[in-house]
Amino acid sequence: MARSTAARQIASSPEAAPAPDLSGATPMMAQYIEIKAANPDCLLFYRMGDFYELFFADAETASRALGIVLTKRGKHGGADIPMCGVPVERADDYLSRLIALGHRVAVCEQTEDPAEAKRRGPKSVVRREVVRLVTPGTITEDRLLDPARANLLLAIGRRKLSETAHAYGLAAVDISTGRFSLSEVSGQELSGAISRHDPREIVLSEALHADPALARVWQETRAAIVPLPQGELEPAAAERRIREQYGVSTLEGFGQFSRAEIAAAGAALLYIARTQLAARPPLQVPTREAGGATLSIDAATRANLELTRTLSGERQGSLLDAIDRTVTANGARLLAEHLAGPLTDLAAIARRQEAVARLAEEPCLRGTLRDTLARAPDIARALSRTGLGRAGPRDLAAIRDGLDVAAALGARLGAEPDLPDALARLARRLARIDADLVETLRAALADELPLNRRDGNFVRAGYHPEIDEARALGQDSRKVIAALQARYAEETGCRTLRIKHNNMLGYFIEVPQSVGEACLKGLMQDFVHRQTMVDAMRFTSVELGELESKISGASDRVLALESAVFEDLAGRVLAGAEAIAETAEALARLDVAASHAELAVELDWRRPVVDDSLSFAVTAGRHPVVEAALRRQGEAFIANDCDLSGDTRGRIRLITGPNMGGKSTFLRQNALIAVLAQIGSFVPAAEARIGRVDRLFSRVGAADDLARGHSTFMVEMVETAAILNQATRRSLVILDEIGRGTATFDGLSIAWACLEHLHESNACRALFATHFHELTALGQRLARLDNATLKVAEHRGEVVFLHEVVPGVAERSYGLQVARLAGLPAAVVARAGAILKGLEKAEHDRPGRPRIDDLPLFAALAPPPPPPEPEPADDALGLLLDAIDPDALTPREALDALYRLKRARAEA
Repeated sequence: MARSTAARQIASSPEAAPAPDLSGATPMMAQYIEIKAANPDCLLFYRMGDFYELFFADAETASRALGIVLTKRGKHGGADIPMCGVPVERADDYLSRLIALGHRVAVCEQTEDPAEAKRRGPKSVVRREVVRLVTPGTITEDRLLDPARANLLLAIGRRKLSETAHAYGLAAVDISTGRFSLSEVSGQELSGAISRHDPREIVLSEALHADPALARVWQETRAAIVPLPQGELEPAAAERRIREQYGVSTLEGFGQFSRAEIAAAGAALLYIARTQLAARPPLQVPTREAGGATLSIDAATRANLELTRTLSGERQGSLLDAIDRTVTANGARLLAEHLAGPLTDLAAIARRQEAVARLAEEPCLRGTLRDTLARAPDIARALSRTGLGRAGPRDLAAIRDGLDVAAALGARLGAEPDLPDALARLARRLARIDADLVETLRAALADELPLNRRDGNFVRAGYHPEIDEARALGQDSRKVIAALQARYAEETGCRTLRIKHNNMLGYFIEVPQSVGEACLKGLMQDFVHRQTMVDAMRFTSVELGELESKISGASDRVLALESAVFEDLAGRVLAGAEAIAETAEALARLDVAASHAELAVELDWRRPVVDDSLSFAVTAGRHPVVEAALRRQGEAFIANDCDLSGDTRGRIRLITGPNMGGKSTFLRQNALIAVLAQIGSFVPAAEARIGRVDRLFSRVGAADDLARGHSTFMVEMVETAAILNQATRRSLVILDEIGRGTATFDGLSIAWACLEHLHESNACRALFATHFHELTALGQRLARLDNATLKVAEHRGEVVFLHEVVPGVAERSYGLQVARLAGLPAAVVARAGAILKGLEKAEHDRPGRPRIDDLPLFAALAPPPPPPEPEPADDALGLLLDAIDPDALTPREALDALYRLKRARAEA
């Protein structure tokens, strides 16, 4: 269920917030309350020295969420002020946990040196400002992000088509990489489009969020939802924001966008501006996804097929996990994007296949490319952090190393003759790097780099003469400090005398408390007492103070010079940001192509034919996820054929067979083969020809939605209705056990009618698995319906599931055998067997019962007559019990009666 938040600090201007109550507050607490009032729906990380502190309700919330100690600090309004805090150095770890729980965090930093505040007066408070708002869809830090998953912010706009219909614009932005895409979908497609993007956060207007017709869509998404005031999302303002972002006077150069797409893009840029404050991320020019460019897959089908996540939300066990052989983070994200949106453009699919085929045919080339790619850092995210002013020296080094790898890959690919078009394009893009930028970064950055630039010491020696000079002064001063310590120790006779440094006192002389003033008696005229500790005394001297000034000046100068070098390097990187982003994309595309090729060779997958026909012919197809699981156990997967091909209409295959026979696996594997074929991958089959699929529908498995009051059967019917209402001639439909959630005749009637509708109205390619064996009679009436079953063998009373799909119908369901294998008590299985025999006998003996395949409609079925009362059977044990009077028996007679009952039981 979605986490919906009002986000007043983002949606409304600060002036709209009520004035906070500052009566009786200390200056520091008054500052906190004022900043918190401007950010009411964020947890406020308030910087105090080396900690981010939280107070009041924020402290209580964070304490529960993070499992940290809740303390208190002073009073306000007559009550204790709750407080908790996290170290600045570990703030990212705590932020990631809060963001994962759906919280927003306002990061409030000290923007003034404490010494400056003291000069304004003893009660002056250090200036602090919120420098950014951290939300699920706008994070950029590596430690907060999943390297293999895009971190999308999705904005949604709407335009009216008629009195009853609307079109919805979607703006998908990943500020961690700069990706920016626009698309427009119908109301029926909205839920599936949101599911395809899999956003972390959704931004929309308050009116759109409150629309009751869309309530179910918002309930189904897992993303955090942020409604914004309608007044701030006017079309004219939206277009202006786009022009300002890219510094253009018109959007015509970007292509034709609908009003809904422009509204969505404007909402996304507004939200990014509000959360990033003064920083502006280097977003790519928005690209428009044409309608129908990707295979339409609704949210239920994505969940059923477990394309990128399992039903429990895990990556492990999904199709993505089974096929991912990428070696870069950027490549892993692109593969997930391809899997979420398979292509429908036959030429684009063919280009991807040609690249995969070439790399699969040449193991040496593929191995070299993959080894080189594995050295490529995530330059897309490093570039984004640079544009936002959050980069560190390691980000610049990542861009340097990534461009270096790109140059090597471009040279290697460029040396290959007759490259397919897709690989030739990548070779040309990878060869066009800025060699001067790479050399500058290599010359400027040291071998060992700190995480943050404020830590300094990241400029290579010899790059900047002034830095080298200042560093030399600092190093000489350290030698002087060591010499001064040795001299003081000799003059005082105190071998444990040390000269130390901290942020509060600066440099100071420290001696043990046991030595104290006695040791320094002859030097007291030169020493000034600073501090007495429990086990030590601290002093300073004129000589030490003068030396500290020199050291401090040199250190500050080095840091300032290094900061200037960093800004210069970052500026050079951003000047070539567009080319670097294109290089990052080329690296990702090459990684994905090489991944597909590695997978095809490793698992013996074959190149499918994808054309514009209505074919669907798979020879010896296999389920990629199940096969991988069986391989780990040392077992083989049983391959099966599937042919749903048709000239003008698709065929339907009706599959019967026992539970555990493999029906659901067979259904899913063919759907997954279609998906793999249309992302440009090879497929797990000996041969495959797939006519382009425009929509994929899957209704497999049972689930309920109790939060919305939907039973398992209701969910089944809702999803089936969506399929029957939307499937086209080019669609592929996978249906399993339709009608099983209700009474037998009700379910049978619904399944019958659904089959007829798929055959006559939708005319699509479909696999339909059922336990209603009566439906197999439809094979004689529906021209394009074929019967198939899963083979089963019996050996010495045991059932063996062969997992082989063959033409025909199942003779029986083997439900009792499955129940016994599942561990039902033997008495329950035996009793079920007896009941089954009775029911089958009654069904066989009932005179005049018409055959189901003789009926035009199930509505013609009359209610079956009640079965005749069975003849009472002789009950020997009952007769014995009736003859016993327990109150009249002696202990000996009772024992004898028990033995008689036992013998009667044995004889029965």
